[in-house]
Amino acid sequence: MPHITQTFSVDRPIQTVWDFFQDVPAVATCMPGVEGLDSVGENAYKGRMSIKLGPINAKFDGQAKIENLDETRHSGAITAKAADRQGGSRASAQVTYSLTPEGAVTKVDIVADITLQGAMAQFGRTGLIQEVSSQLTKEFASCIEQKLAAPSIEEAAGIQASEVRGLQVFWQGFRGWLKNLFRRKRNS
Repeated sequence: MPHITQTFSVDRPIQTVWDFFQDVPAVATCMPGVEGLDSVGENAYKGRMSIKLGPINAKFDGQAKIENLDETRHSGAITAKAADRQGGSRASAQVTYSLTPEGAVTKVDIVADITLQGAMAQFGRTGLIQEVSSQLTKEFASCIEQKLAAPSIEEAAGIQASEVRGLQVFWQGFRGWLKNLFRRKRNS
């Protein structure tokens, strides 16, 4: 089960970023690969996500629930489960996030425990998931920055994460994984 930690900064005050995070459909448009999101109850959503990594092409249908929202601590949690009906892969995630003010900038910390089954599980065993998640987090953070900097609500609504370019993300992640592997060998 991969344990993923990611940190990024958004060049906006904490209340602005917190308010944005409460607009789940807007946040979803910044998540690479998300194709649809529908509310199915209070803080519960169903949606689709496409992932193309190397030879694997998966379309996950799943549900997510936002939990433990704490406006005082600017934190929350997400529980998600999804399945790729064609390829047989399954994924579940427990994600926590917290926002911390750093002057006029907001630091976002994300911790995710992911369980993968099926063809996608091979990436979890190699450590490649951490590297790929770094690339996807950069795209997510960039999209948030663009949305919050947009001069109008209409322009912000038109900004979305780029389509996940599987081979590009895979190879960037693979290069990062290799660099870390060689760095660890040199330091031991």
